[in-house]
Amino acid sequence: MRLFRSDELLGIARETLEFILEACEDTHPNEYMGFLRAEDARKLDLDTDRSGQVITDVLVIPGTESNPVSATVRTNMKPNDVQSVGSVHSHPNGALRPSAADLATFGQGQVHIIVGAPYEWGDWRVFDNEGEPTTIEVLDVELPESHFFDFTQADIDRELAADGVDVQDGGPVDADDEDVADEDGSAGWLR
Repeated sequence: MRLFRSDELLGIARETLEFILEACEDTHPNEYMGFLRAEDARKLDLDTDRSGQVITDVLVIPGTESNPVSATVRTNMKPNDVQSVGSVHSHPNGALRPSAADLATFGQGQVHIIVGAPYEWGDWRVFDNEGEPTTIEVLDVELPESHFFDFTQADIDRELAADGVDVQDGGPVDADDEDVADEDGSAGWLR
């Protein structure tokens, strides 16, 4: 059994690339920004003799701010993630080359994907950490179930019930507490 995974990046899962294209389109006209995470190829049903990593996930950092010309990540929110292999962001103007600001952020990770409008299959390019064009293979692999959040809805419901929240209607479990409607007529349980 090997203790360390290979640094060779074998490619990106087709499903992950499809997610990226959809996320970029959904964010338009603002830029989309995320970090690429890879899984050891030995954990995937990959028909290859090569060892290495496959990009399987995109991590979006809370508090990321974007507009039509930039996306800013709160770097203090980015986890120190050994599975991180690069970044992905969109260019709503369709340009498929890194800007000077992009190059300044390419220092961390092996690959950086830029996706341009209209966010279709051929509207993306890959660059190395120096900003030089490179390629990655799109792989048909079965993605592993995500264990990033190691809890279920049943776990959440149990915790809410233990805190006195009625999980059926989302309100507090207190006979004396009346639901208070917000201005729009909806009742909220966070008061």
